Amino acid sequence: MDNLKRSFEKHKGISNISGTLLVIAVLIGLYMTTAVNYLLFHLLVELFSIIVAFTLSIITWNSRGYIKNQFFLLIGIAYLFVGFIDLLHTLSYVGMNIFPDDRFYANQLWIGGRYLESLTLLVALIWFRERVKNSEYLIAGIYTLITTVLVYSIFVSRTFPACYILNQGQTPFKIVSEYIIMGILLFGIVVLYKRKEKLDRTVYFYIGISMVLTILSEFAFTQYVSNYGVFNLIGHYLKLFSYFFIYKSIIETSITRPFRLIFREIDELNSRLNRELELKTEKEKENEKLIQELKEALEEVKILGDLLPVCMHCRKVRDDSGYWSQIEEYIAQKTGTDFSHGICPECLEKYYPDLKEKMDQKEQD
Repeated sequence: MDNLKRSFEKHKGISNISGTLLVIAVLIGLYMTTAVNYLLFHLLVELFSIIVAFTLSIITWNSRGYIKNQFFLLIGIAYLFVGFIDLLHTLSYVGMNIFPDDRFYANQLWIGGRYLESLTLLVALIWFRERVKNSEYLIAGIYTLITTVLVYSIFVSRTFPACYILNQGQTPFKIVSEYIIMGILLFGIVVLYKRKEKLDRTVYFYIGISMVLTILSEFAFTQYVSNYGVFNLIGHYLKLFSYFFIYKSIIETSITRPFRLIFREIDELNSRLNRELELKTEKEKENEKLIQELKEALEEVKILGDLLPVCMHCRKVRDDSGYWSQIEEYIAQKTGTDFSHGICPECLEKYYPDLKEKMDQKEQD
């Protein structure tokens, strides 16, 4: 067993080293493509994020029957539309010559896509609740409408504010939007921290890293002057890492540990059912105690309702053992009732006529 454990740990260590070397090789290879053609670098980075977004959506849609949490459902559907906007951004990038370059559609699509992505993460974290039945169709419909309006405002009506102007650089709207998006993501990280108990630890950790990297990416995109500048390069590298951790957090977890997310939801449901069962059990115990008290009270009433042997002179009562005791003492033994003594008006007049007269006089005064 020890040899097997050591062998497993050794294999795991080799896998981690191999994975790290592969990542380094990919990053170096990507950087080398910038020396050949920056468009190739941009295309590869954006294609990676688009593939991750589409894969996440495909997995979510095909497993929607098992997803009980609105958080994963909303993110999974939303990233289909985020990926579509990123695809249009890639195709319209300066130099691709698919769309006219004078409008700089790519910069507008970038801002639109990042607004959609950041707001989706924030809403998903705030709206962290049990899934509403058939809500996937409503979510898909809403995102279809938003995406249609966004694309129409950029390509057709051209009402979307300009984000880049030739020979001038980024517009104030573009830069301010980047900071607003960063603020939305920062608020999302705060909400994520408050929701950490509801998420798988691995998912929570990777989503947090992804959001931080997206913030850094947005900051880098506020600094560039040219679409081919160094800050643009850094921003795309950070976006690459951001989507890599989105891949690690949800897609890899869904594939390599497909039941982990599902069983977490089942565990949460079981915990909720156990709490309800405990409350129900406590209530039943209280009801049983109340029923027992009522039974005892009925027994006492029955005892008191029986014919009691009472002395005709001193009014003492004979108990079951044949002993004679005061009626107060007898009732106290049987029911636990405490007595206090007073004097009725008839006895007051009979035994204390002077006191009765004084009390009557006082009432008249």
